Formats: sequence, structure tokens, C-alpha cells
Amino acid sequence: MPAEVGDIAPDFKLPSVELGDISLSSYRGEKTVVLSFHVFDFTAG
Repeated sequence: MPAEVGDIAPDFKLPSVELGDISLSSYRGEKTVVLSFHVFDFTAG
């Protein structure tokens, strides 16, 4: 089911070089989180 504008994103974890694993839920109510995907960064395409 696709997310709609204003939906709460599902929780997930990502590795961080400086802080270990970071979960999205650790920022809930504390900060605004923006996810940005750059598909062709660091490629010749």
C-alpha cells in the first residue's frame, strides 16, 4: 500500500559511521526527518 502525504513512515534502522545503528523512531517528536534518494550519485549514468 503506497504512503500518502502526511502518513507516518514505518520504522527502520540504518547504519551510521559515527553513531552505530539509527532508527527513524528515535527522532519521532524530536526532529524533522527528510529522506532523499539520489539514484545516479557516484555513477557514470
